[in-house]
Amino acid sequence: MPPIYLCIDLKSFYASVECVARGLDPFRANLVVADASRGKGAICLAVSPALKALGVRNRCRLYEIPDDVDYIAAMPRMRKYMETSAEICALYQQFVSPEDIYVYSIDECFVHISPYLTLYHQTPKEFAQTLMREVQRQTGICATAGVGTNLFLCKIALDITAKHADDHIGVLDDESFRQKIWHHRPITDIWGIGRGTARRLAALGVYDLHGVTQLPESCLYKAFGVNAQYLIDHAYGRESSTLGQIHAYKPKSTSLSNSQILFSDYTRDNAYVVLREMVDALVLKLVEQNQLTHGVSLFVGYSKDSDPPSGGSHRFEKPTDSFRVIMAAFDSIYRRTVLDKPIRRVGIAFQELSSGDNRQLSLFDDLPAQQKERDLQLSRIFIKNKFGKNAVLKGLSYTEAGTARLRNKLIGGHNGG
Repeated sequence: MPPIYLCIDLKSFYASVECVARGLDPFRANLVVADASRGKGAICLAVSPALKALGVRNRCRLYEIPDDVDYIAAMPRMRKYMETSAEICALYQQFVSPEDIYVYSIDECFVHISPYLTLYHQTPKEFAQTLMREVQRQTGICATAGVGTNLFLCKIALDITAKHADDHIGVLDDESFRQKIWHHRPITDIWGIGRGTARRLAALGVYDLHGVTQLPESCLYKAFGVNAQYLIDHAYGRESSTLGQIHAYKPKSTSLSNSQILFSDYTRDNAYVVLREMVDALVLKLVEQNQLTHGVSLFVGYSKDSDPPSGGSHRFEKPTDSFRVIMAAFDSIYRRTVLDKPIRRVGIAFQELSSGDNRQLSLFDDLPAQQKERDLQLSRIFIKNKFGKNAVLKGLSYTEAGTARLRNKLIGGHNGG
């Protein structure tokens, strides 16, 4: 028998948590999770099922909600959502081993359920219902689920067919996949197919997965390169990866990155202050993890969509964790590429990380200065870990342009609660 997988999702998770905390029914209460203090342009991180039924879409802005709709605006509480997610994940582990669970996101998990169906004397659908009932009973949150004979099919069952099932459970195997999904449109509803892929397929006259199966594979490889294999496999409902392989996967290369959308338009000089804060914070993380970076890259986005983004990259002669060296590279990229226009996005990345135990030295290094800088970084890390991220900051974070003090109180870019 083929393996059976379950993909379980917590419906309108953030909004449901806030409704339950207020003693409200998410299917009856109009509630959005948004920081209303940011004005009508604030993004709604989640909307309750009741609001969705009125046509209010997820990730909308407050001003897009019709004026005649009364609603509660709940301040995001990311710490609360993370705690609830951990509580629900622990609930799953009352029924299955941790090795058979893969946490895909804060509100979604994959579960390999084949070993447990005989143990609990249940069908795949009954086992899904058991987990969903326990989530509802212990947290008050409604869950939906997809069941499939591989990870791809259970995810598609969740995303597409569960929405039309009275019991909120979708089930797919090879045959039902061809019947229900092959001709489904838009193709962007399919897991892993974004707008860019959809546009390239449309140029080939393909608008659904069945169309993919009708194209010669050579045509797909010409258009998508090695990624064509994933597209071909998924068009036939195939997925060879297992949870065991996912748990065992180790990337060949690693990186550290950080980005932020600024609260308002920043001048070129003020955005540079934010850049220094971001580099400083990421260097501390680099030092704390005892890693070195072989290169860095910068991305800067402007307020007007018509202005193309700026940025660039720099590769070091030898890997480093020195703020002085890394900041000099970012300074050069910034001064050389960034325009004097209103800025709204800044992103940085440290690439090709390697162990600090393999540090390369040369006769020209100022070893005492390097050790002094590293000792200072380690002291700051100790203070931050003990007293909080805002316990020790550089002076630029106290300027009007600085964002670190506020962002250090956030979780995932949102209020921690």
